Amino acid sequence: MNISPFLNKKLARRFKGYDFDGNGYAEKTDFEQAVARMCEAFGHGPDSAARQRLYDLTMQLWQRLVTTADANADGRISEAEYLNAFANSMLVTPENFEQGYRPFCSAVMDIVDVDGDGRQSLEEYELWMHTLINVPKADTRVAFRLLDKDGIGYITTDEMVEAIREYYFNEDPQSIGSWLLGPLDS
Repeated sequence: MNISPFLNKKLARRFKGYDFDGNGYAEKTDFEQAVARMCEAFGHGPDSAARQRLYDLTMQLWQRLVTTADANADGRISEAEYLNAFANSMLVTPENFEQGYRPFCSAVMDIVDVDGDGRQSLEEYELWMHTLINVPKADTRVAFRLLDKDGIGYITTDEMVEAIREYYFNEDPQSIGSWLLGPLDS
């Protein structure tokens, strides 16, 4: 798979979310700390079943990433390794997308949907994206307004899954999914 300059920008932005500590590598501790940060922000302590489910799915994601992308077997993933693995369709493809992302999005929703209404409010989305993926809060506000297609002030799990799909597989800079992590130039 060829990675266009636009997709390269999106993948680089996504990698920054994995590399929460900014040391240039995605590491298992980045993933563990992201889950802990997000769950604590939403009031899910270590004994929470929802937290454990999200942790398990996140560790499966980490294992898949490190197994497929860690070319030099140093236990961490550089941005170049991540981009190369994506280019070789080793991480996510349109065919395996639903299988990989729907359970993860559902687990995230179990944490962030504080009032249990099956939707994310701006506040829930903002806190999720900031604590789990390190998206600046101002960027999450821009993204939320676009993702909330019907303008009712909420995003459903289905809308999130579709936005994530567009993020990886839609080359249109104006597509809603392209804004998932905020503007690409910030």
